[in-house]
Order: sequence, then C-alpha cells, then structure tokens
Amino acid sequence: MVAGKHKSRSMRRIFTRTISKTKKVYKRKTPKIAHCAECKKKLKGIPRLTANKAKNLAKTKKRPQRPFGGVLCSKCMRIKIKKENLED
Repeated sequence: MVAGKHKSRSMRRIFTRTISKTKKVYKRKTPKIAHCAECKKKLKGIPRLTANKAKNLAKTKKRPQRPFGGVLCSKCMRIKIKKENLED
C-alpha cells in the first residue's frame, strides 16, 4: 500500500528501472516558469522553486533588482516607465 503522503497528485510518479524490477519513485512537481504580467512572456532571472525552498534564498536571488523585477519583463518595464514619465 502506498503511504498517504504519496497519494496526492502534487507528487510526480516516476518509474525507475533497477536490476530486478521497475520501482515507482515519488517526487514533488516543479512549479511553472514565471511569466510577465503584460505580455505573458517567460521571465528571466527567476528560479523555478517552491515557496518552501525560495524562502531560504536571498532576496536578490529570487528576482531581478530593477523596478517591477519579477513582475514585468524588461521590455514591458521600459514601456511602463516611459508612459509614467510622460504623464507627469
């Protein structure tokens, strides 16, 4: 019987071949890649970590150090800053 913690679908089931038989190994799924809030392009500089693992990282390792870092891609960030400066 499978242990209760492995019954959840948040665990990936991986079949590994050993010498005698095929075993089922359970691993935690990796989170999806972060996307830009405007253009939905993949963000660079953001690791694919669960919240539990990311909490131990330094703030500078979690996201780029620029305005809107970790939310907008660099292209959309430039456009947004230019629009804000024109409005003032």
